[in-house]
Amino acid sequence: MKLRDERRYPKLLLRVPRVPDDALLSQPEAARQLGIALFRIGVLIACDHLVPAETSAGKAGVTIISVEAERTWRESATRRAKARRLLKDTIGFF
Repeated sequence: MKLRDERRYPKLLLRVPRVPDDALLSQPEAARQLGIALFRIGVLIACDHLVPAETSAGKAGVTIISVEAERTWRESATRRAKARRLLKDTIGFF
């Protein structure tokens, strides 16, 4: 059994860029920084709001830049923008 921070993305299902170790956050750490539940990270990746990546060693996570952009958007978006995004993501997800 692998620890969450040591998991890799499936090679056949998802092509992800390789980034240096200092440009990657694990999914649990990204969830903590955004103040959301871990399963929401997967939803944000699926809706292209977070960028999945892995290190050359195969450690999976999301880019720090995408987490910072998401945090900035959450802090500055109006209720109307959040509702529009929710509608767009819901339609696009299905």
